[in-house]
Amino acid sequence: MAREFQRGHKAKISDLTPGTDLYVGVQIASPGLTFDISCFGLDANEQLSDDRYFIFFNQPKSPEESIQLLGAQSGDTESFRVTLDRIPANIHKLSFTATLDGAGQMSQVGPGYIRIVAGGEEVVRYAFNGSEFTTERAVMLGDFYLKDVWRFAAVGQGFDGGLDALLKNFGGEVAEEAPADPQPQAAVPSFAPPAQVAAPPAFGAPPAPQAPQPAPSFGAPAAPAPQQPMHTAPTMAAPMAPQAPSPYGQPGQPPQQPQFGQVPDQGAPPAAPFGQQAPSAPYGQPAPAPFGQPAPAAFGQQPPGGMPPGVPQGVPQGGAGLQAALQPYKETATGQRWTSQNQQLMRVDLTMGGSGVLARQGSMVMYQGKVDFGYKGAGFAGRIVGNATGQEMQLMRCTGKGQVFLAEEGSHLHPIELQGDAICISAESVLAFDESLQYEVRRIEGHGVPGGALFTMQFQGTGTVIVKTHGTPVVLPVTPTTFADCNAVVAWSAASQVIISSQVRLRRNAYPGHSGETVNLQFRGAPGNFIVVQPYEV
Repeated sequence: MAREFQRGHKAKISDLTPGTDLYVGVQIASPGLTFDISCFGLDANEQLSDDRYFIFFNQPKSPEESIQLLGAQSGDTESFRVTLDRIPANIHKLSFTATLDGAGQMSQVGPGYIRIVAGGEEVVRYAFNGSEFTTERAVMLGDFYLKDVWRFAAVGQGFDGGLDALLKNFGGEVAEEAPADPQPQAAVPSFAPPAQVAAPPAFGAPPAPQAPQPAPSFGAPAAPAPQQPMHTAPTMAAPMAPQAPSPYGQPGQPPQQPQFGQVPDQGAPPAAPFGQQAPSAPYGQPAPAPFGQPAPAAFGQQPPGGMPPGVPQGVPQGGAGLQAALQPYKETATGQRWTSQNQQLMRVDLTMGGSGVLARQGSMVMYQGKVDFGYKGAGFAGRIVGNATGQEMQLMRCTGKGQVFLAEEGSHLHPIELQGDAICISAESVLAFDESLQYEVRRIEGHGVPGGALFTMQFQGTGTVIVKTHGTPVVLPVTPTTFADCNAVVAWSAASQVIISSQVRLRRNAYPGHSGETVNLQFRGAPGNFIVVQPYEV
């Protein structure tokens, strides 16, 4: 079990774990802010005497690879691999830091942490939030330091001057380019990083399970096995292009429709999008036939090649009768709190999870058991914000013991699980969410925007949000050149920086011959951030 550290706590690494091949994860985020997370390798005088031990995005590893930058994974904004028994004798301290890239202060950050994982098991965590800081722009989060043996200290101290002040404190200076590594690279240690480093998971989908390496060898936090109860499944961190099998499928099977984030005719979709177990077949279509057998007909239709003699037309191949005809549309039960029945229908089991559900008024299509429905008011402040922004949601509160089925106008529904992290979603795209989640209105200001600003809802905490889209959306990684129409954007990672684009500021039909576009949003952020866009403009 991980030990919880407070600021100033120290301990020997050997008291935490017998391993020396360690994973260090850092989670820090705030809406609209971008962070650079680095590691400084310091000498006995706590100075950066060798620039090759300044580990950051432009220099991801030390010469002998005792310190390696791994990127965002397993819910961490940034992660490192540290092999203590390979660190050179002239390095006496490793300082893990976070600096703001752009305007802002550390007092604006949300809940974050730095943690150590050995052999796939978390052994220590120092959690922090913005209340611990004021005007700092650079923070030293935690240190590995050598004092007869390697030790760990939770620091939580910073500098108002940002990266410049941090470098000067360590005896360095700001340069236009990081110095090149003059030494040849050693062979990469034999370990497999988490799958989401090479290919980040699809929107809301858990990373592929990996076998944790036995302690004390290196091991990043292992992804849980699939079909676990909600609140324990891993959280989406970034988009992934799913591994596609043969685009032609198996003999005897009909081609499948592309699902979330997949281009048509480019392979079959992932088996379970958004971290939920997929239904046996899309609504209105029969399940695919076993390999080598002819596919069954759609409900009420004659299959290709005709039917055996004496069987009436419209009878499914599975047999005649009402039960056989309705079999493809039976309720899907997975033992989880939220279960997709098909692309347009979601079931929530209120007997699991222990908390109620807030859903858009009028979205209930059926329920089973003893369920109470009540109006959920937004309060005086919420009504003022809603009237001004259009982002107030008319909600109903569902409690009791039973199952509630939710849908709205045939929209595609996608469950998104959060575990302490945050996501920004347009209120128009929210169907339902667990009452345990916190939500609030976020404002995006910019010139040329009708009304002077755009508004979105930020959800944070532990629970599930059901997002509805018009058609199959696409998830894109955030790059410096990522732009999207504000009417088509469904959601984005809360750590992304959102800027009103100056390229298009004209309202639709403002004058004959203009582009027809309204306001574009530009997204920026560290690797691992994403946006979700639907093929439809609200």
